[in-house]
Amino acid sequence: MDLQLRIIPQLNDIPAVQWDALSGARDNPFLSHAFLAGLEIHGCVGPQWGWYPQHLGLFEQGRLVGAVPMYRKTNSYGELVFDHAWADAYHRAGVDYYPKLVVAVPYSPVTGGRILLADGLEREAAAAQLIQGARQLAEEQQLSSLHWLFPHQEDLALLSNQGMLPRLGTQFHWHNHGYADFDDYLGQFSSAKRKKLKRERRRVSEQGISIEVLHGGEISPGQWQVFHEFYRDTFDKRGGYPTLNEGFFRHLGAQIPDNVVLMLASYQGEYVAGALSLRSADTLYGRHWGCKADFHSLHFELCYYQGLDYCIRHGLQRFEPGAQGEHKVSRGFEPSPVWSAHWLAHPGFAEAVSGYLQQEQTMMRRYMQELREHLPFKHGTETAT
Repeated sequence: MDLQLRIIPQLNDIPAVQWDALSGARDNPFLSHAFLAGLEIHGCVGPQWGWYPQHLGLFEQGRLVGAVPMYRKTNSYGELVFDHAWADAYHRAGVDYYPKLVVAVPYSPVTGGRILLADGLEREAAAAQLIQGARQLAEEQQLSSLHWLFPHQEDLALLSNQGMLPRLGTQFHWHNHGYADFDDYLGQFSSAKRKKLKRERRRVSEQGISIEVLHGGEISPGQWQVFHEFYRDTFDKRGGYPTLNEGFFRHLGAQIPDNVVLMLASYQGEYVAGALSLRSADTLYGRHWGCKADFHSLHFELCYYQGLDYCIRHGLQRFEPGAQGEHKVSRGFEPSPVWSAHWLAHPGFAEAVSGYLQQEQTMMRRYMQELREHLPFKHGTETAT
């Protein structure tokens, strides 16, 4: 089989049907052609943000049979695997850390396939060709490093076999153990934790707040406009950059409507907050939230409890509400491992980082174990992930 590697500078050069036929892309909305091409079409990646698409494609007789979503980066913004200390060390040593090469879904700390392959390919050989091709590109462009962010376990094993350095992190994920409804889920909590959570939910309703749950095809242009204002406001308050624009959100609603879940909260007939999630066949991914006024416990209700309720009602098996947030543990989100893999061109830095990552992994495992002791479940009801 004669397979050729080629750089894809813009995803719209590839037919969506070919990209979405690849394993990983067809079962994860963040890896879909609609999502990744939408970022490019609507200017959410590119020179302004330091994300330069350089997707790596594997072709057989002109047809795409493998791919890696890849970007040349001039900063570390929107990656959610934090390497700022590495960049600082390079700077102090008088060595350039940027630009670098990153395999990721921009602004989305979601675990999934990072080596996308057509059915029927010999997986290990094709994956090795893509991994080696990415590293060769980094070397040819004299980039400092190559980073694969949030790969699933199968891809991580392939990356490790090719000499990439694994890095362990944690997020907080919820798992559906066959709950009949939200009350059944709360029945697994200790009494004190159950009362606290019920009180938070009750406070939202007592304030006269109502909540709508909408899928992509049900969201009006006006509702998208309102949500985008909430989204921008969140970044304005925190001093960040609202990289995703209203056009991109509307693009998702039109192109992958069944994967889009928008929850909007109303008070006295006016929208006051919103939370956007994407979903696959078995997982809900909480992504963005914003509000225009402060209401007691509304963030917890809109970003967590409504999502849990949605998963139970729709039979989804997992809820990933985003990066960070130890407060999620008391609401039943379990510390879960997430990974990245790294190659650094500079031998000295590569050796130093390798040693650091081994120590960090030991500390991270201890940290996750300590957090599990604070889960709200009755003794013996929680399950390992």
